[in-house]
Amino acid sequence: MKIKLFIITGASRGMGFCLAEQLLAPGHSLLCISRTTSIELANQAQRRGAVLLQWACDLSDPQSVAVQVCQWLQAQDSSLIDSACLINNAGVIPPLVPLRESDPAAVAQALRVGLEAPLVLTAAFLASTRQWSGSRKVLNISSGLGRRPMASQSAYCATKAGMDHFTRCLALDEASEPNGAKVCSLAPGVVDTDMQLQLRGANPASFPDQHNFMQLKASGQLTSAHEAAARVLAFLQRVDFGSQPVADVRC
Repeated sequence: MKIKLFIITGASRGMGFCLAEQLLAPGHSLLCISRTTSIELANQAQRRGAVLLQWACDLSDPQSVAVQVCQWLQAQDSSLIDSACLINNAGVIPPLVPLRESDPAAVAQALRVGLEAPLVLTAAFLASTRQWSGSRKVLNISSGLGRRPMASQSAYCATKAGMDHFTRCLALDEASEPNGAKVCSLAPGVVDTDMQLQLRGANPASFPDQHNFMQLKASGQLTSAHEAAARVLAFLQRVDFGSQPVADVRC
């Protein structure tokens, strides 16, 4: 049986954890890259007969991670790979204050993890799998905040807007390849994760939209991480995946 291979960043918690958890199945091989590893994922992989490899890596140093990814992919027997998919999910929200009050180091980290890492890892993934005969996909987890501005969210909005636009460019690149990858930057909706806790816990004097996020939680408008992951994976399996390089799971 040929293998379906997945590389997922930010898989130790939140929606990334749920994506990995739902992909653990016989015939699936997962490489999860996060700041920490998950014993729960390891146990589930063993019970379900899935292959799971977890790397504890700092994605604010994406070049070193990309080198490891290249070496790992080049060591795979491509004749046994039915399909390969990179899911760029990891992201960071720096402290919710206007940019003039931001810590430059925190802003730089958010940009490295949220934009530089997806770019660098995608380059590594595509270069290392270019000669593979199986299908290839790149799924970038974006956000509605990449498509509309919000006060005190300059860095996060910039990473997601950049992710959307580099995906548009990437789609043009891959369209000219004989076996080009299908790519999409997908907004998953408003998901109830630790990031939402950070938004709701922000100082409203610095983050004017704090009340709106409180209302989303109070009115039950947040999607659970498990449900959001299921919707994202269903979108990934659509026959028209990649026909629109920037999309929303709710459309």
